Amino acid sequence: MIAPGPTLTTARLILRPTAREDFDGWAELMADEENSGFIGGPQERPAAWRGMMSMAGAWALDGYAMFSVLDKETGEWLGRIGPWVPEGWPGTEVGWALLKKAWGKGYSVEAAEATIDWAFDTLGWTEVIHTIDPANTASQLVARKLGSTNRGPSRLPPPFEDKPVDAWGQTKAQWKARVR
Repeated sequence: MIAPGPTLTTARLILRPTAREDFDGWAELMADEENSGFIGGPQERPAAWRGMMSMAGAWALDGYAMFSVLDKETGEWLGRIGPWVPEGWPGTEVGWALLKKAWGKGYSVEAAEATIDWAFDTLGWTEVIHTIDPANTASQLVARKLGSTNRGPSRLPPPFEDKPVDAWGQTKAQWKARVR
């Protein structure tokens, strides 16, 4: 079973809504301190299952959520990237989280570019943000490569209201004007 929604493709990746078969990768992502440290922290499998089902539910009820990122060649689940706007969120976000084995290969930028295009063109968003912990230099680098700038401190809703985050972002006009 796959949540309802579109499938996007890039040169190396397939981006599709959450599927039940993604759970082992999702649980691996959320169990690892280094992978999950900036996205809420490590979770046991039952909590990771609820998080994955929340994403699938957002696809069903809102028509968008983070895409599951699959290696086009192998079909392996690599992580999740895309639009995410939970209740109380500080803006229309495109976020990312990949398994460690997918780090350093340019997948975050490749997938984020495709999902930002989709958010602006299909969802009608006028701006995109990325909420990034000030200590998360890897995500800051991704944001810079996407053309986003640090807009300063922001605040997430409970239960993350005490976590430090900066809002990086850009408008649709800035996105469309950038050189690729």
